[in-house]
Amino acid sequence: MGKVEKPRKKVRREEDEFVTRSGMVLTEEIAEQWAEEIEKNPPDPAMLERRYVGRPSLGPNGLSPRVSFRVPPELHKAAWARADKEGKSLSELAREAFNRYMDS
Repeated sequence: MGKVEKPRKKVRREEDEFVTRSGMVLTEEIAEQWAEEIEKNPPDPAMLERRYVGRPSLGPNGLSPRVSFRVPPELHKAAWARADKEGKSLSELAREAFNRYMDS
């Protein structure tokens, strides 16, 4: 792709502006310029790397529902201590406890 000029950063941002992680404000002009470059010289799909976000799924076909609930601070602290002692993540500890409860 050709060289694309980097826009100047704005101090004040509007709600409908898109901003990159580095703080670059993406304008309509830049978006059109990028689109033209991609249309002229599309990337080879074989050269693109698939990026997976998050942790691997625990279920079939990528399904891994979440369960979320609140606990008192003392229980949270004790659970972290237990997980650390057993060399597990808090999620692993919670899954094991939940499985034992559901099996009983």
